[in-house]
This record gives sequence, structure tokens and C-alpha cells, in this order.
Amino acid sequence: MLCERCNAREATVHKTKIVNGIKEEAHLCEECAKESEIFNFEDNFSIHSFLSGLLDGNIAPNITITDGQDKKCPQCGSTYSDFKRTGKLGCSVCYSTFGDMLAPLIKRIQGNNIHAGKIPKKSGASIRLRKKIKDLKNHLQQLVETEEFEEAARVRDEIKKLEEEANNE
Repeated sequence: MLCERCNAREATVHKTKIVNGIKEEAHLCEECAKESEIFNFEDNFSIHSFLSGLLDGNIAPNITITDGQDKKCPQCGSTYSDFKRTGKLGCSVCYSTFGDMLAPLIKRIQGNNIHAGKIPKKSGASIRLRKKIKDLKNHLQQLVETEEFEEAARVRDEIKKLEEEANNE
């Protein structure tokens, strides 16, 4: 797509604005975008201001904090009010200090507050197979320790079969 202004360079900056149901789009090259007033963003926009903007909403309605009762991090001295104002935590201990207040925010932004990880699509089958083998080896070790030898033999055979399958890939 070519720049809407100069019609010479590739459009690399795209803006969509919807106001009262009316959609406006602009597609400009980097040079024209720098000159345009349409793309003149605030200089102080950052992820921190975005986070502090989210905190002003009702993320955790059951948690109310007043300035007199504000928690303080025992390591760096930062308060939750500081985090709300700046969008930044002072240190790693702040995560545990303000954990009950941060959990709803993290869950709202990321969809969950527990990291489950992701597996790449191309190598996913191989990774899942290796993980299953590793889990079975741990299970086998537990079975040997509890002297459940018949079940351990079955798990050992399953591990051998999966290892052969992994080696054939």
C-alpha cells in the first residue's frame, strides 16, 4: 500500500480512529507521518501511563485503599499509590507486597495471572513428546521408590516406545 500523502513510498504507519461510530483511517509513510498533525502523539505516552490509566478503573472493586492505609514495600518504601501514579513498581519485593492488589490487574491485562507457557507450532509435537517422556521417567522413579514394580515395568515399556518414536522424527 502506498502512502496516501506522497504516493511514492510504502505506507508503514497506519491509524484507525472511530468516533461516534464513524471510522477514519490514515495510511502514511514514515516521513509523511512525522510531518502530519494526525500522527502527533503525546511525548509522555508509555506503558507506565497506560497501566496507571487502567488502575483508575474498577479493576479490583473489593480492594479499597486510602492514603492513610496505603501499604508500603518493606524493601524500597514504594507505596501502592506510587504504583498507581507512575505504573512502575519499585523493586521485586513490591510484587509480593502488593500481590493481592496486582493479581486482578494482571489477570485483566493478560487473561490469567499464572504463566502456562506456549509451544511453537512447528516443533510442538516433538516438545510435547519429550515432555511426556520426562514426566513418565519421573513417574517411573516414584513407582520404583514405592516398590510398585509391575506398574513400573509398564511405564518403562511406554517410555521405550516413546523414545523410539522420538528418535525416528
